[in-house]
Amino acid sequence: MYENIKYEVKDQIAFVTVDRPKALNALNEDVLSELYKAFSQFECDDDARVAILTGEGKAFVAGADIAAMSKMNALEGRNMMILGHKLMNYMEAIEKPIIAAVNGFALGGGCELSMACDFRLASTKAKFGQPEVGLGIIPGFGGTQRLPRLVGKGMAKYLTMTAEIIGADEAYRIGLCEKVFEPEELLPEAEKIAKAIIQKAPIAVGSAKVAINNGYDMDLKSASRFEIETFTAAFGSDDKAEGMGAFLEKRPAEFKNK
Repeated sequence: MYENIKYEVKDQIAFVTVDRPKALNALNEDVLSELYKAFSQFECDDDARVAILTGEGKAFVAGADIAAMSKMNALEGRNMMILGHKLMNYMEAIEKPIIAAVNGFALGGGCELSMACDFRLASTKAKFGQPEVGLGIIPGFGGTQRLPRLVGKGMAKYLTMTAEIIGADEAYRIGLCEKVFEPEELLPEAEKIAKAIIQKAPIAVGSAKVAINNGYDMDLKSASRFEIETFTAAFGSDDKAEGMGAFLEKRPAEFKNK
């Protein structure tokens, strides 16, 4: 079904692994298309509540496939960037959570791919960066937009203009990743976090993602109104009745997978 990635569901977790280790999992048009297909499968899969995105081998995704891009003209390059934006905007729009487990190099398009996830967990061996200006281009998969929203405008300019590669501890310090683990602990800890999310109300989790993502770019008054409407929809769900009923009855909640 897939040639460049692996897709597996276990215990309600979808594991999406970029599987081009000889190319350090570099992104080309085929990989972007397969990732879009995989996340479409995840969105529709009732047996999958959370996705963990990672890379095979020593890289998460080391960037875009420069060998392929070097042969492209401007229009072909633009079309590839449109494909990347389509994927990453879609990942953000899916109401189910997507966790990036950054096991190694997350450079260029790989850094951008990680930023399209809901949050990032990093191995101590992880490396983040946007090195595009050294290749005569700029980030094109959303990096100039998502990076400042995560780390601030000044830091985003610094990282983009200097093309500096930073380690996991620095990425954590500036807010580019949320937690750092030893390499052997990364996926087990990612699974543990995914399972903690799975125990929560699925409608509420999805609604929280929608409220945060959509409200972030609104003015505060508009975002507050949007939160009220999103809250109201969740408040009218069966999950609310089950969650509050379980709390009052001092028992574990049993949410339906919707």
